[in-house]
Amino acid sequence: MKKAILIYNAISGDQSLPNKLDYIVYRFQTNDILLQPYRLNKNHTQLVELLKSGQFDFVIASGGDGTINYAGNIILKEKLAIPMGVIPSGTCNDFASILNIPNKLEDCLDIILKGKTKKVDAGLVNDKKYFFSSFAGGAFVDVSFSTHNELKKTFGPFAYYLKALSEVRSLKSFRMKFETDDEVFEEEILLFFILNGVQAGGFNNLIKDADYADGLMDVVIIKNCNPIDMASIFFKVVGKGIPDDNKNVIKLKTKRCFIESYDEIAVAIDGEEGHCLPANIEFVQRSIEVFAN
Repeated sequence: MKKAILIYNAISGDQSLPNKLDYIVYRFQTNDILLQPYRLNKNHTQLVELLKSGQFDFVIASGGDGTINYAGNIILKEKLAIPMGVIPSGTCNDFASILNIPNKLEDCLDIILKGKTKKVDAGLVNDKKYFFSSFAGGAFVDVSFSTHNELKKTFGPFAYYLKALSEVRSLKSFRMKFETDDEVFEEEILLFFILNGVQAGGFNNLIKDADYADGLMDVVIIKNCNPIDMASIFFKVVGKGIPDDNKNVIKLKTKRCFIESYDEIAVAIDGEEGHCLPANIEFVQRSIEVFAN
């Protein structure tokens, strides 16, 4: 009998996952897999030691992108040769969307139980922390961790859009330096983000040709512009993704990127608050194995 551990965030999204535990355990048990649920808490050492014990054939992470990030970082930092399953149950589930993992619980479990996996890239920040969907800084990036939980619970990803729109008129620019393998430049910007796939912040198809297994990151920089231009970019992003022909948008592909800010700037790693600038970012190709179709 195989054995798996389910790491779940009880307060993620609509907080309904704990009520579905019996069904999840039943699905695995009927497929000859013993599932051990583990409720996320502040005892990081306990979970690390549990995963390092070697008793589990695979890990399942249920929550939003922050929960996936937490579990994935343990797997990579501890060099654990086990695949990870994803049950998206957060407000935004960018990593799951990148891999076309559905939100319906039954379908997620079907994917894991079929046993097919893919190896995907991970971004590594300052040789310390991995990210799996996005690394962002500047305007709006604090929306995911500053939006009230009740608003997120009621409106889902739309709560982020509402809060972002409310901040358009009071945007502040930042002077930043960017260095890639091919170029070095400084720019007055409003926002930057680095993607490992087509989605970030709940926005679909931001970069249509993004590939989560090519070893390259997509860097998008929004230059300093007036609120009307920023709002125009925002609505284009909602509708069709990042525009290719906008004078206020810079798009790059690179394996490595160094970012430095001359001003204090909010940073988010997979939607969670981060304090890591200046940042040296490199992509580790196909570094983590994930259950996916």
